[in-house]
Amino acid sequence: MNARFGRIGMGSRVNNGEDLSRTAPAPSIWLKRGLLWLLAAIITGCAVSILMPPSEGNVGQTEPVSLALATIDPTATATASETSAAEPVGLDRLKISSQTWRRGGLGSKALVTFTVRNDNDYAVKDVEIVCAFARRDGSHLTDRSRVLADTVGMKSRKTFTRVPVGFVNVDADQAKCSLVTARRA
Repeated sequence: MNARFGRIGMGSRVNNGEDLSRTAPAPSIWLKRGLLWLLAAIITGCAVSILMPPSEGNVGQTEPVSLALATIDPTATATASETSAAEPVGLDRLKISSQTWRRGGLGSKALVTFTVRNDNDYAVKDVEIVCAFARRDGSHLTDRSRVLADTVGMKSRKTFTRVPVGFVNVDADQAKCSLVTARRA
């Protein structure tokens, strides 16, 4: 009696002298099957492209395009004088009195601390600054700008600490910030 209990679970990996018939198909059959699948994919692709509607870019226009004319509302000119308070103001009495900068965010971001001094008789808001970064030898690297939404009161000063201005070059060694615009609050 040959029960072959010692080879349970080994499957076809163990050859015990028996002549096993070929179970895998010949390579020519794989080639024929592959070509049939390729032919089926090509036919399916052609059928889908024929049945799809044409895109809007390939079809000519059948209707003329009508243009809408803009009209001026007379009430809009009356409100223009009211919105003049939001127009940019002169920067002659607005200045940066002190500034420093340091790196943050693993050394790639510039954090600027500066004080804005407002000597005007009105408060200002939406102060836009631009900072120019330079190498140690003074050659220019990059400019970064930022709009500050805070309000600086009349005849006062406000310190903005560690304002993220943006990403800077690793060679940046100096920064010079200046005011660009501001709006009347």
